Amino acid sequence: MKKRLVVLSGAGISAESGIKTFRDADGLWENHRLEDVASPEGFEKNPQLVLDFYNARRRQLKEVEPNKAHQILAELEKDFQVDIITQNVDDLHERAGSTKVLHLHGELKKVRPINSDSKIIPWENDLNLGDLNFEGIQLRPHIVWFGEMVPEMENATKIASKADIFLVIGTSMQVYPAASLIHYVPENCEIYVIDPNLPNAYTKSENCFSCSASEGMKLLKEKIIS
Repeated sequence: MKKRLVVLSGAGISAESGIKTFRDADGLWENHRLEDVASPEGFEKNPQLVLDFYNARRRQLKEVEPNKAHQILAELEKDFQVDIITQNVDDLHERAGSTKVLHLHGELKKVRPINSDSKIIPWENDLNLGDLNFEGIQLRPHIVWFGEMVPEMENATKIASKADIFLVIGTSMQVYPAASLIHYVPENCEIYVIDPNLPNAYTKSENCFSCSASEGMKLLKEKIIS
Protein backbone atom coordinates (compact mmCIF):
# COMPACT_ATOMS: atom_id res chain seq x y z
CA MET A 1 0.00 0.00 0.00
CA LYS A 2 1.30 3.46 -0.90
CA LYS A 3 2.22 5.84 1.88
CA ARG A 4 -0.12 8.80 2.28
CA LEU A 5 1.49 12.18 1.53
CA VAL A 6 -0.66 15.06 2.74
CA VAL A 7 0.30 18.51 1.49
CA LEU A 8 -0.74 21.86 2.94
CA SER A 9 0.00 24.45 0.26
CA GLY A 10 -0.25 28.22 0.33
CA ALA A 11 0.34 31.31 -1.78
CA GLY A 12 4.09 30.74 -2.02
CA ILE A 13 3.71 27.77 -4.36
CA SER A 14 1.66 29.80 -6.85
CA ALA A 15 3.85 32.90 -6.59
CA GLU A 16 6.42 31.25 -8.90
CA SER A 17 3.71 31.04 -11.56
CA GLY A 18 3.15 34.78 -11.34
CA ILE A 19 0.20 34.89 -8.97
CA LYS A 20 0.81 37.52 -6.31
CA THR A 21 0.60 36.42 -2.69
CA PHE A 22 -2.59 37.73 -1.17
CA ARG A 23 -1.01 40.15 1.28
CA ASP A 24 1.85 42.47 0.41
CA ALA A 25 4.18 43.95 3.02
CA ASP A 26 1.95 47.02 3.24
CA GLY A 27 -1.07 44.88 4.10
CA LEU A 28 -2.78 45.53 0.76
CA TRP A 29 -3.95 43.01 -1.83
CA GLU A 30 -3.50 44.35 -5.37
CA ASN A 31 -3.74 47.88 -3.91
CA HIS A 32 -6.96 47.15 -2.03
CA ARG A 33 -7.56 46.92 1.69
CA LEU A 34 -8.36 43.30 2.54
CA GLU A 35 -11.53 44.23 4.38
CA ASP A 36 -12.82 46.00 1.24
CA VAL A 37 -12.46 43.01 -1.11
CA ALA A 38 -12.30 39.92 1.10
CA SER A 39 -15.02 40.28 3.72
CA PRO A 40 -18.82 40.00 3.82
CA GLU A 41 -18.94 43.62 5.00
CA GLY A 42 -16.91 44.75 1.98
CA PHE A 43 -19.27 42.91 -0.36
CA GLU A 44 -22.31 44.45 1.31
CA LYS A 45 -20.79 47.93 1.08
CA ASN A 46 -19.56 47.77 -2.53
CA PRO A 47 -20.44 44.51 -4.27
CA GLN A 48 -19.29 45.61 -7.74
CA LEU A 49 -15.82 46.47 -6.43
CA VAL A 50 -15.55 42.98 -4.94
CA LEU A 51 -16.83 41.31 -8.10
CA ASP A 52 -14.40 43.33 -10.23
CA PHE A 53 -11.53 42.35 -7.95
CA TYR A 54 -12.20 38.63 -8.34
CA ASN A 55 -12.92 39.03 -12.05
CA ALA A 56 -9.37 40.33 -12.41
CA ARG A 57 -8.01 37.38 -10.40
CA ARG A 58 -10.02 34.97 -12.58
CA ARG A 59 -8.74 36.55 -15.79
CA GLN A 60 -5.17 36.35 -14.51
CA LEU A 61 -5.55 32.58 -14.12
CA LYS A 62 -5.82 32.28 -17.90
CA GLU A 63 -2.37 33.89 -18.25
CA VAL A 64 -0.39 31.68 -15.87
CA GLU A 65 0.70 28.05 -15.86
CA PRO A 66 1.55 25.51 -13.13
CA ASN A 67 5.22 25.56 -12.16
CA LYS A 68 7.67 22.78 -11.38
CA ALA A 69 6.50 22.51 -7.77
CA HIS A 70 2.93 21.83 -8.87
CA GLN A 71 4.17 19.36 -11.48
CA ILE A 72 6.34 17.36 -9.06
CA LEU A 73 3.45 17.07 -6.60
CA ALA A 74 1.33 15.62 -9.41
CA GLU A 75 4.13 13.22 -10.40
CA LEU A 76 4.40 11.94 -6.84
CA GLU A 77 0.99 10.28 -7.24
CA LYS A 78 2.90 7.44 -8.94
CA ASP A 79 4.63 6.63 -5.65
CA PHE A 80 2.30 7.98 -2.95
CA GLN A 81 -1.34 8.52 -2.17
CA VAL A 82 -1.22 12.30 -2.42
CA ASP A 83 -3.86 14.54 -0.82
CA ILE A 84 -3.43 18.28 -1.32
CA ILE A 85 -5.10 20.67 1.09
CA THR A 86 -4.62 24.12 -0.37
CA GLN A 87 -5.29 27.62 0.91
CA ASN A 88 -5.06 28.81 -2.69
CA VAL A 89 -8.11 29.66 -4.78
CA ASP A 90 -6.40 29.04 -8.14
CA ASP A 91 -6.60 25.80 -10.11
CA LEU A 92 -2.87 25.27 -10.72
CA HIS A 93 -2.68 22.01 -8.72
CA GLU A 94 -5.45 20.52 -10.85
CA ARG A 95 -3.96 21.79 -14.10
CA ALA A 96 -0.62 20.20 -13.17
CA GLY A 97 -2.38 16.84 -12.84
CA SER A 98 -3.06 16.43 -9.12
CA THR A 99 -6.27 14.44 -8.68
CA LYS A 100 -7.13 14.96 -4.99
CA VAL A 101 -7.22 18.66 -4.12
CA LEU A 102 -9.24 20.16 -1.27
CA HIS A 103 -9.64 23.95 -1.42
CA LEU A 104 -10.00 25.36 2.09
CA HIS A 105 -10.68 28.93 1.00
CA GLY A 106 -12.81 28.34 -2.08
CA GLU A 107 -12.09 28.52 -5.80
CA LEU A 108 -11.89 31.39 -8.27
CA LYS A 109 -13.53 29.38 -11.03
CA LYS A 110 -16.68 28.69 -9.01
CA VAL A 111 -19.51 30.91 -7.78
CA ARG A 112 -22.47 30.46 -5.47
CA PRO A 113 -25.67 32.30 -4.50
CA ILE A 114 -25.31 34.87 -1.74
CA ASN A 115 -27.67 32.86 0.50
CA SER A 116 -25.86 29.51 0.35
CA ASP A 117 -22.35 28.06 0.63
CA SER A 118 -23.27 24.75 -1.01
CA LYS A 119 -25.09 25.47 -4.29
CA ILE A 120 -21.82 25.85 -6.20
CA ILE A 121 -21.65 26.62 -9.94
CA PRO A 122 -18.58 26.38 -12.24
CA TRP A 123 -17.73 29.82 -13.63
CA GLU A 124 -15.05 30.79 -16.16
CA ASN A 125 -15.73 34.41 -17.07
CA ASP A 126 -16.56 37.69 -15.34
CA LEU A 127 -19.25 37.78 -12.65
CA ASN A 128 -21.38 40.92 -12.35
CA LEU A 129 -24.33 42.34 -10.48
CA GLY A 130 -27.42 40.88 -12.10
CA ASP A 131 -25.87 37.44 -12.64
CA LEU A 132 -28.38 35.17 -10.89
CA ASN A 133 -28.83 31.45 -10.31
CA PHE A 134 -31.91 29.57 -11.48
CA GLU A 135 -33.76 30.71 -8.34
CA GLY A 136 -33.12 34.35 -9.14
CA ILE A 137 -30.52 34.84 -6.39
CA GLN A 138 -27.46 37.04 -6.99
CA LEU A 139 -24.23 35.07 -7.37
CA ARG A 140 -20.99 35.80 -5.49
CA PRO A 141 -17.46 34.38 -5.72
CA HIS A 142 -17.05 30.94 -4.12
CA ILE A 143 -14.40 32.34 -1.79
CA VAL A 144 -14.15 32.04 1.98
CA TRP A 145 -13.81 35.64 3.12
CA PHE A 146 -12.38 36.84 6.42
CA GLY A 147 -14.88 36.27 9.19
CA GLU A 148 -16.63 33.41 7.37
CA MET A 149 -16.66 29.74 8.35
CA VAL A 150 -14.31 27.33 6.54
CA PRO A 151 -16.73 24.55 5.49
CA GLU A 152 -13.99 22.13 4.36
CA MET A 153 -12.01 22.33 7.60
CA GLU A 154 -13.52 19.16 9.04
CA ASN A 155 -12.63 17.18 5.92
CA ALA A 156 -9.11 18.65 6.02
CA THR A 157 -8.54 17.52 9.62
CA LYS A 158 -9.64 13.99 8.72
CA ILE A 159 -7.17 13.89 5.84
CA ALA A 160 -4.32 15.28 7.98
CA SER A 161 -5.00 12.69 10.69
CA LYS A 162 -4.18 9.88 8.23
CA ALA A 163 -0.89 11.28 6.92
CA ASP A 164 2.29 9.21 6.81
CA ILE A 165 4.15 12.26 5.48
CA PHE A 166 2.94 15.84 5.96
CA LEU A 167 4.37 18.61 3.79
CA VAL A 168 3.93 22.34 4.42
CA ILE A 169 4.80 24.34 1.30
CA GLY A 170 4.37 28.00 0.42
CA THR A 171 2.60 29.02 3.61
CA SER A 172 3.87 30.84 6.67
CA MET A 173 1.35 29.01 8.89
CA GLN A 174 -0.09 32.37 9.98
CA VAL A 175 -3.63 31.86 8.69
CA TYR A 176 -6.05 30.00 10.93
CA PRO A 177 -7.75 27.60 11.03
CA ALA A 178 -5.55 26.15 8.23
CA ALA A 179 -2.39 26.48 10.34
CA SER A 180 -3.90 24.24 13.02
CA LEU A 181 -3.89 21.23 10.67
CA ILE A 182 -0.36 20.34 11.74
CA HIS A 183 -1.78 19.47 15.18
CA TYR A 184 -3.91 16.70 13.67
CA VAL A 185 -1.13 14.65 12.08
CA PRO A 186 -0.21 11.33 13.73
CA GLU A 187 2.70 11.26 16.17
CA ASN A 188 4.85 9.08 13.90
CA CYS A 189 4.20 11.24 10.81
CA GLU A 190 7.24 12.66 9.00
CA ILE A 191 6.86 16.46 8.65
CA TYR A 192 8.62 18.50 5.96
CA VAL A 193 8.60 22.26 5.38
CA ILE A 194 9.52 24.18 2.22
CA ASP A 195 9.73 27.94 2.72
CA PRO A 196 12.39 30.45 1.56
CA ASN A 197 11.74 32.53 4.71
CA LEU A 198 12.27 29.85 7.33
CA PRO A 199 13.33 31.10 10.78
CA ASN A 200 16.99 30.29 11.53
CA ALA A 201 15.96 27.73 14.13
CA TYR A 202 14.53 25.54 11.37
CA THR A 203 17.12 25.92 8.63
CA LYS A 204 19.44 23.33 10.15
CA SER A 205 16.76 20.63 10.15
CA GLU A 206 17.15 18.09 7.36
CA ASN A 207 13.36 18.12 6.96
CA CYS A 208 13.20 21.86 6.32
CA PHE A 209 14.17 23.37 2.98
CA SER A 210 14.82 27.11 2.98
CA CYS A 211 14.34 27.69 -0.74
CA SER A 212 11.74 28.27 -3.43
CA ALA A 213 8.82 25.89 -3.82
CA SER A 214 10.22 24.38 -7.04
CA GLU A 215 13.72 23.88 -5.68
CA GLY A 216 12.32 22.48 -2.45
CA MET A 217 10.12 19.98 -4.28
CA LYS A 218 13.12 18.70 -6.26
CA LEU A 219 15.01 18.14 -3.00
CA LEU A 220 12.05 16.57 -1.27
CA LYS A 221 11.39 14.17 -4.15
CA GLU A 222 14.98 12.93 -3.97
CA LYS A 223 14.69 12.49 -0.22
CA ILE A 224 11.39 10.59 0.00
CA ILE A 225 11.83 8.39 -3.08
CA SER A 226 14.68 6.04 -2.39
